[in-house]
Amino acid sequence: MTTVQPIITTSDLARMRTFYERLLGAVETSRFPDDGPTFFVNLKLGDSEVGLVNEAATDLSAPQRILLSVRVDDVDGLLEQVGAAGGRVLGPSNDMPWGERVAHIHDPDGNMVNLTQQLQGHTG
Repeated sequence: MTTVQPIITTSDLARMRTFYERLLGAVETSRFPDDGPTFFVNLKLGDSEVGLVNEAATDLSAPQRILLSVRVDDVDGLLEQVGAAGGRVLGPSNDMPWGERVAHIHDPDGNMVNLTQQLQGHTG
């Protein structure tokens, strides 16, 4: 069995955790260590998990080579909440020829996140 878990490094773990909790309903399932300053937080989002690592030296100006794609029930409804959760909307959502509605956003650290919604009449 193979499982892939994205892990995001951040210099502000609390801000990032709050963003994913508020916007996508993430739930913290574990942290390390239990006492003292937190190094790692595991978040459950639906049937997936994402980790957050507290790393003060995270270079937010470094070019990105990966993005998170998160399937949601209502892309447009979530777009209205991105700013209040601490993220940034990069443009309006669009219907794609492969049957998804997609919106591109940044989380508070500027990481790319695609919100995707399966369009009716398409399976995938």
